Amino acid sequence: MSNKTLNNPAEIPAELDRWNWGAFLLNWIWGIGNSTFIALLTLIPGLNIIMMIVLGLRGSRWAWRNRYWKDADHFRKTQHKWAIYGIIIWVVVIIGSVGTFASVPYLLKRSEAYQISLQMIRADDRVRAALGDPIETGFWTFGKVNIEAGGTGSANLVIPVTGSKESGSVTSYAIRSGGQWDLRLLLVKVHGSESQIVLVNKDNLLIPNKSLDI
Repeated sequence: MSNKTLNNPAEIPAELDRWNWGAFLLNWIWGIGNSTFIALLTLIPGLNIIMMIVLGLRGSRWAWRNRYWKDADHFRKTQHKWAIYGIIIWVVVIIGSVGTFASVPYLLKRSEAYQISLQMIRADDRVRAALGDPIETGFWTFGKVNIEAGGTGSANLVIPVTGSKESGSVTSYAIRSGGQWDLRLLLVKVHGSESQIVLVNKDNLLIPNKSLDI
């Protein structure tokens, strides 16, 4: 069989010269598969977004010129497959990323540092008077908990709280030594109020608008 291409590389049929989703979504992977190596520019930081758009606009022309195609239908079916693969991969990545992001608050709320902080908040008369009982926590807890192999560690948490009267946020900092957590800072900021209720401040940090009593 002759290696001569059957398509005219200089002239892509008008019906094929359209936005290429496979090139846009899979960029450099699509480029290697379609002998369009300019797509590798998407690996360069600062150029990737621009090149993704360029590939979406020009990808069909470049692929038609750079590869052998039996006919327009062969080209169309191949590019359609690339688009399907691209959509599947992006959906999987997005779902995985959302799942990972959403799991962070869940893991933080399982930590001992979180539980200790919550117990102290619910037991404090000043917090209960400001927020109202019962005091519940929101889902989107932020921060990080680090525990080293030797049992030491630290926890920085920002916990949304809501009571029957008001809502607010809790800032908690604790360190871990010898397998035990030690709260170093615990304060509550009530929404709509400039003051902060300080429950723990063992390091004598300067707390703006500190409230001594309510």
